[in-house]
Order: sequence, then structure tokens, then C-alpha cells
Amino acid sequence: MTQIADTLDATGLLCPLPVLKARKRLKAMETGGVLRVLADDPAAIIDIPHFCVEAGHDLLDQTDEGSVQVYMIRKAG
Repeated sequence: MTQIADTLDATGLLCPLPVLKARKRLKAMETGGVLRVLADDPAAIIDIPHFCVEAGHDLLDQTDEGSVQVYMIRKAG
């Protein structure tokens, strides 16, 4: 099981806020830390994986829990 360092609840936020808040939260975390992001914005399905590729972070997992998407992001060094 992946050790989660922090959780960001971005439900109810629309593009680009989930990505902007994830970027800010990851910046404050240690390298290798895992951020769990909860989002319900349909655009997040595209935006968060794209952000991870652009920023060099690892998208470890992307799942749905009902109407909420859950992303596990490992902070790059």
C-alpha cells in the first residue's frame, strides 16, 4: 500500500483550480511524497494526468469512487 503524505479535496472546484491547488500542495511536500487528490470536475480526467507529465510527477493511480475521481501523485525530485 502506498503511504499517502497528504490529501487534497478539490471536489466542487472547476478547471483549472484542482491542478493549481495540487501544484501548490506538491510544492510544499518532500520529494517522493504521495498526494491523494479528490476531484469531481470532468476536465480533471485530462488536466491532472497532463499536469503530471508536464511537471515530471508520477501519476501512480487514477480511479473513480462513485462520482469522485481519485488521483495518487508522487512528487518528483
